Amino acid sequence: MAVGSGDTVRDRRVRVQGRPVESYPRLAPEVERGAVRRITVVGEEILSRRCREVTEFGTAELAGLIDDMFATNQVAAGAGLAANQVDVDLQLFVWDITDEWGVRHVGHIANPVLEEVSADGRRLVEEPEGCLSVPGPYRVVPRLDRAVVRGSDKDGNPLVVEGRGYFARCLQHETDHLHGRLYLDRLAQRERKAALREMRDSQDEVFARRAAAAKRLGK
Repeated sequence: MAVGSGDTVRDRRVRVQGRPVESYPRLAPEVERGAVRRITVVGEEILSRRCREVTEFGTAELAGLIDDMFATNQVAAGAGLAANQVDVDLQLFVWDITDEWGVRHVGHIANPVLEEVSADGRRLVEEPEGCLSVPGPYRVVPRLDRAVVRGSDKDGNPLVVEGRGYFARCLQHETDHLHGRLYLDRLAQRERKAALREMRDSQDEVFARRAAAAKRLGK
């Protein structure tokens, strides 16, 4: 997901894997360790099908993939990134975003499942949304203002993460990716075509910014 109201949040500590921590570096440790990978672009087949479940946990390969996803998300100035956006067919995504209350959320989750929200607890919010695999355009997309996702961490431990506002939007957006859905799929046909035209006009500039950011990080 690309960077684009409600209850006041008093505890502004960084949330790592959904839990508050007393201190956290500006760059996530995964960014320091990771390598930047190419981000897939709308039209590539891996973005349009459901990803495979993660079945092997606690491996160096999975930890390395998560590191690379964090590094890739960082240079692309993203809020979150799914594994199929770096051409890996796994149900996995990472996030590093600051919500509208100034709270930073950092983490990863494998095999995420969004909880169903009861009808009386559903509130749709229409806000602009972008995507690193659709470089450039933003479009207004309705999303629930609260989301709870259940899955596992890289070691296979159960994980539950709750988001409100912008973070909830991110959790829904990234889970969509793992089911083969882009935010474009939620748009009317005319608006989708307009967004794709805008992407074609702007993607070279976006790619240049990402390359410059990678160079600054020594990636």
